[in-house]
Amino acid sequence: MAAPLSILLLVIDGAADSIEDSETPLSAAHAPGLRELERHAVCGTHYPVGPGIAPESDTATMSLLGYDPERYYTGRGPLEALGAGLSIREGFEVAFRANFATVDPRSRKVIDRRAGRSLTSEEARKLAADLDGLKLRGGEGYARVAPTVGHRAVVIIGSSRRLSDNVDNIDPAYRRRGRVSEAVSSFDPKLPRCKPLDSSPEAAFTCNLVDEFVEKSIEVLDRHPVNVDRERRGLLKANVLLLRDPGASLPRMPPISEHLGLDSAAAVAEMPVEIGIARAAGMKVYRVSFPSGSLERDLPERLRAALMALEDGSSLVYVHLKGPDEPGHDGSFEGKVRAIEAIDKMFVRPLLDKVNLEDVGVIVTSDHATPWRLKAHSSDPVPWMVSHPSIRSSVAFSERSCWEQGRRLDYAWQLLPLALATLGLRR
Repeated sequence: MAAPLSILLLVIDGAADSIEDSETPLSAAHAPGLRELERHAVCGTHYPVGPGIAPESDTATMSLLGYDPERYYTGRGPLEALGAGLSIREGFEVAFRANFATVDPRSRKVIDRRAGRSLTSEEARKLAADLDGLKLRGGEGYARVAPTVGHRAVVIIGSSRRLSDNVDNIDPAYRRRGRVSEAVSSFDPKLPRCKPLDSSPEAAFTCNLVDEFVEKSIEVLDRHPVNVDRERRGLLKANVLLLRDPGASLPRMPPISEHLGLDSAAAVAEMPVEIGIARAAGMKVYRVSFPSGSLERDLPERLRAALMALEDGSSLVYVHLKGPDEPGHDGSFEGKVRAIEAIDKMFVRPLLDKVNLEDVGVIVTSDHATPWRLKAHSSDPVPWMVSHPSIRSSVAFSERSCWEQGRRLDYAWQLLPLALATLGLRR
């Protein structure tokens, strides 16, 4: 049988759960679309970034696209900046991913890392406008602040003096492990000071600028009219920016067509970090609207974009669907089940109805596990499935089954080369 013409890489954000549980949201969900894919498939597990690491979505996404983060990753900040259309003066600017958060200005206790997840993009735009261009160290340094989606933002710290990105996170929920940040399951909620990770004057000076920016951001934001209004409405203030994942340069990634031997590649992307990774990899970006909080509203748009990318002849189409991750963080088993079922009903099933399955190989996986019992990203292995009518085997796409019966990969960047070989697409 002829090899498929295209591959759809479907990444369901946080759908994976703990491998220790016999029943998980993925195994419990009524998902006839996924069940159909199981009928002609092989499966296994991967560690998104590596064994023992609870990854963020950025390093996991880079890895799933076939790039080893240890080799190519330069920090989430530069990727977010690239996705938001910002450039970086290498050596003199450091980009950070940032969250508008809620802090007690006196005790420095972080009350909520995402300001209750209720900050609108319009509110964030107004808050960022009063921080953008902030002068630091008497004008020796400065800050550029760009809101992205909801509580998320990009902060670029710059100076006429040389800076270093070898500084620690100003977000207690993530610790740096080399250039990669790792989510921690428990942490001291006190807002930390910036810590240089080497003895260079550049790292020390960068931390001075970061600390001054954080303090000034609290002063400006705590009394900001947006936060006065939020407090009046019983909402948490967005009165600080938590900075993490610094980077002073963009990743130098070979084009994915060259890297994997594909004719072309596309990404259906909504979040700045995904857009940034896709641009860095030389992929065509099919932009969709930011998540509205309603899968019923968002999924049809993502389906149309995926179908358009396939119709345009892309050899690889990457689609990242949000849904199960948030209820995982909220500790809701049923919420994760409902999100997986909605994705199956409104994306997977209609996709299978609209494409010729002989022409499309489908890979389904997650970027990380978000176990509902843990309420955080974990280091659990993540199940994957490669499906095409030419495959003469069937699987059960679940954490335990894929771990016990499938092929175990130590890194997600090994998955696409394996899938290409399985589908007869390796040159």
